[in-house]
Amino acid sequence: MTGAPAQSQSWLALLWDSAETTQEERQLVFKLDKTLLIFTSLGYFVKRLDEKNITNAFFAGMKEDLNMYGNELVHANSFYNAGRDQRQLCYVLGQIPSTILLTRKPPRLVMPTLVLAWGMATLATYSVRNMQTLYTLRFLVGLSEAGFYPGVNYMFGSWYTSRELAKRTTIVLAMGNAGIMLSGFLQTAAYHHLHGVWELAGWRWLMILDATATLPIALFGFAFMPNLPWSPTPSFVLNTQDIELARARMNPTGRKEDEPWTKVKLQRILSGWRFWILPLGYVLFINGQVATPMQYWLKSFNVEPYPVPGKRFSLTQIQLLMPVPVTAFYVFASFVQACISDGPAKGSRWPFIMGGAIWTIVCNATWLAMPLYTNITAHFVYFYLMTLGAAGSLVLNWMNEILREDNELRALCIAWASALGFLVDGIAPNFVWKTTEFPRATVGYYYSTSVSVYSTTILDSYPY
Repeated sequence: MTGAPAQSQSWLALLWDSAETTQEERQLVFKLDKTLLIFTSLGYFVKRLDEKNITNAFFAGMKEDLNMYGNELVHANSFYNAGRDQRQLCYVLGQIPSTILLTRKPPRLVMPTLVLAWGMATLATYSVRNMQTLYTLRFLVGLSEAGFYPGVNYMFGSWYTSRELAKRTTIVLAMGNAGIMLSGFLQTAAYHHLHGVWELAGWRWLMILDATATLPIALFGFAFMPNLPWSPTPSFVLNTQDIELARARMNPTGRKEDEPWTKVKLQRILSGWRFWILPLGYVLFINGQVATPMQYWLKSFNVEPYPVPGKRFSLTQIQLLMPVPVTAFYVFASFVQACISDGPAKGSRWPFIMGGAIWTIVCNATWLAMPLYTNITAHFVYFYLMTLGAAGSLVLNWMNEILREDNELRALCIAWASALGFLVDGIAPNFVWKTTEFPRATVGYYYSTSVSVYSTTILDSYPY
């Protein structure tokens, strides 16, 4: 497995890639950054905000209000995943159709509409009184969020070169993690300052606050989101000369423009091994990544019989003070990794993908061997170090680049990979990541190790 074609870069490009290009290209990239990058970053920020809020709400009153004493949290997240991942035939508006739509309809309409839809479903969640309504709304949130992340990767692969791609993808993911962190802050603020206002629980106010942050971003997208570079229609920011330059600078990368959808083309895509093997490698890789058990571990100190006498953690510590620095460290480490991949590694992605899978295996073995409640400091060190293995965005970057000769195959593979990944992620937790088995989650960690081993085998077998 190899990365993009070799490219020469100066030390200045390690800080920001466009620093050594022509003035015209710098202006173009700046316009893309202030429209496409800003909208997708903000969109992914509120996506993760709206996705994560149910977990924060669970720890701050939803559990008791809705009698969620079993695996209801996992089930609610599974309904969210079902909406994203085409779990049944009736989910025809999920990831693959949304991404195909981007190849034929103006992205400036498609992607902001998705943001608007999940914002409205999030707003409605504040009023739930039973689990059936919660499951339905989580399905609608997931359904409308389905095409956003694969759409981001497809759009970035259409506008940005290999020297620009990983950093910007990582910025979007960093904004998503900022959304996760802010969700904890919002829930804590709602719990302390809004709980009981208008007879609404604090966790219900969180849903209202999240929706309030989401809807303006959809309006920004309708106004400023660019279409694809081979679209002849200028946008509010990009003029005809910008579009011509964008097409010219993508030609050396070998990325093709759109072609008509035909029966022959679809048969060729579906019968090709790349459509099946590459997404499978991505599925195994991301499902090998372990979500930190930190919050479950912290909360377990407060459950009788107390595992460590005299040791407790407050809601603020569980929601904010402990997890937020770990997430910030993950964001920083991911961006450094992306800069190295774009710069000194000259566009190579595979060393980071393979290294991430191997690191996950090492961390899994460490967690299973560690006593849960001795040497607490070592546990916090572990929570930081386990974040170093996450390289899922680089897998999609790599897929964007090696499928550059076929625009429709590229779009379908990205969407198919993301859909399959979240489909498995929506089903597997019900069996291997049960809420009631945390913080140890032995079965889950063995599962993560197994799929990480298989992912390294599949991804390393790609011949290009």
